[in-house]
Amino acid sequence: MSPTTPAETGTPAQDEATPVVKDLTARLEEEGEIAADYLEELLDIADLDGDIDLDIKYDRAAVEVVADDTEPLARLVGRDGEVLDALQELTRLAVQAKTGERSRLMLDIAGFRAARREELTRIAEAAIEEVRSTGAEVELEPLNAFERKVVHDAVAAAGLASDSRGVEPQRYVVVQLAGSADAEVGSGD
Repeated sequence: MSPTTPAETGTPAQDEATPVVKDLTARLEEEGEIAADYLEELLDIADLDGDIDLDIKYDRAAVEVVADDTEPLARLVGRDGEVLDALQELTRLAVQAKTGERSRLMLDIAGFRAARREELTRIAEAAIEEVRSTGAEVELEPLNAFERKVVHDAVAAAGLASDSRGVEPQRYVVVQLAGSADAEVGSGD
């Protein structure tokens, strides 16, 4: 039997990407809901007030713990976001335990990551300007994976190249002119 076209069956043609987008959106919404349940339990155990905001950003579930008084939530962020990084990994594991699939969700608490993203964008912009004016590559301080990704994205958007060098926890980004001998465009980590 030969395949039929939408015109032959009288049904409208469907965009093949539509079901995939819906499936992705549904999966990310499910991840967000599971993460919210997990984090609400954590907030109850820690006796902390906070609301959970869910969104989808950069093709990832984005979960944020917000509160009118963010000072008590600082304990969940920790020094330089170390506790936040650990909570994000635990939340991802909680989602994986329920769904059976690895989660790439992003967790923010009290706007820490949003503020850090803005700061990193300014750092990347300064490095971009220095590379453009001198032609020399610029090495940044060691950054975690989230921070490196923000810098790589800013550098790529500016039309320059970047790569990550070193070994955790001392892994860092090098910003350079596109097409330079060592350039590896946005390794994305």
